[in-house]
Amino acid sequence: MIDFRGQRILCLGDVMLDRFQYGRIDRISPEAPVPVVRVVDSRAMLGGAGNVARNIVSLGGEAVLVGLVGEDGAGREVASLIAASPGLVDANVRSAARPTIAKTRIIAGHQHVVRLDEEVTEGVSAAEGAAARARVSEMLPGCRALVISDYAKGLLSAEVVGHAIAEARRLGLPVLVDPKRDDFAFYRGATVLTPNLRELRAAARRIGVPVETDEEVAEAARALMLEAEAGAILVTRSEKGMLLVEAGSGAQAVPAHAREVFDVSGAGDTVIAVVALAVAAGQALPRAMRIANAAAGVVVGKLGTATLDIAELAAAVEADAGEDAEVAGKVVASAGQALSVVEGWRRRGLEVGFTNGCFDILHRGHVTMLQAARAKCDRLVVALNTDESVARLKGPGRPVNALEDRQAVIAALQSVDLVLSFAEDTPLDLITRLGPDVLFKGADYTEDQVVGGEVVRARGGRVALIDLVPGRSTTSIIARSRAMAG
Repeated sequence: MIDFRGQRILCLGDVMLDRFQYGRIDRISPEAPVPVVRVVDSRAMLGGAGNVARNIVSLGGEAVLVGLVGEDGAGREVASLIAASPGLVDANVRSAARPTIAKTRIIAGHQHVVRLDEEVTEGVSAAEGAAARARVSEMLPGCRALVISDYAKGLLSAEVVGHAIAEARRLGLPVLVDPKRDDFAFYRGATVLTPNLRELRAAARRIGVPVETDEEVAEAARALMLEAEAGAILVTRSEKGMLLVEAGSGAQAVPAHAREVFDVSGAGDTVIAVVALAVAAGQALPRAMRIANAAAGVVVGKLGTATLDIAELAAAVEADAGEDAEVAGKVVASAGQALSVVEGWRRRGLEVGFTNGCFDILHRGHVTMLQAARAKCDRLVVALNTDESVARLKGPGRPVNALEDRQAVIAALQSVDLVLSFAEDTPLDLITRLGPDVLFKGADYTEDQVVGGEVVRARGGRVALIDLVPGRSTTSIIARSRAMAG
């Protein structure tokens, strides 16, 4: 269960206004050889560090946004967007001398046509820097983590960054940094740095470390992590997924899970927001990486500087767990994960078999039956009755072995590819949902007695009855054990 409620994160960095003009192209301009975009929709949203804050809030957390905006129309628009976002606190510094950073994207037919940038990137004044440091000191107590989102637009001077990291360390808070400089030591003392592969290459090039193979990426991350005195580096690698290197441990990687890519705008903001929330909620970094990877796969399938909600994230995490299970082979899975795995098998043209039972005390009859079933299909799914379901079917005192133990034993069998459980008296709902190609049952049943048989046959599948080993049953084993004990 993913729950980020109550996690308050301070987001420090370059705040932007992202404007999007959506339209279509019907002709070329008679004034110049450029397309004419007929605008049909316009949207504006927080960008940069503001987009990190948006992601935190959309996932149920709370965000305090510390950046710099101008006293101009774009600045007022930023303030209005923040005010309309419950859970988002406006702690921005106002500047009379500096405009609000604004980016306008013209999009036609899901394609970016042009982007217009309005910005000043020189360093902020001493007074503005001091004001930002004061806001951090004021707002950081009560937060669970600090995110520094550097877009190299002038706010994040060495003084501002150093002060923020020192304050967070004093409070015992994790510090997560999305870097834009090739000198990662600029963020010395960060808990986690989250560069993309291009940014990691630039930083590695500065210290003369190659970054071509996966092994070199991991070694470069280790070298840069030592230089920055950071606890970990999480590298986002687009279609290659993510790579995590932690101090004192090996590298861990997860593959990308984007279903369909429309727009990568702000995907890095989503990643650091989710990692910050997960770490603040007590998740270890490897688990936080997997959750963030699932989130990134969702947002790149949306147009614009997108966010996702907690329901979308939970669904993506469950689906990705299913895909990871498919790669790993046999696994104990939820129904949602099992469906994802089964669909993956079908896409590869594999025939999926299904059987079910209590499997309370594993014996020769069980093993023989499962081996015979697996020989008649490409992948075998085994569903176990939950403890409550077994008790209803078999009476008090059953099961002898709890569900967790029964699942572990069945999953260890070479003939079994996927294990899950069901709480009902029969697996009919599960069979209907998974839609196996072959439904297996012991030959002590007839085909018309097999629960779910009609569902499987209606889909073009078949029911197969497996011969049982005579005299082998859990009930007889329990009876003999009780007699011996007596």
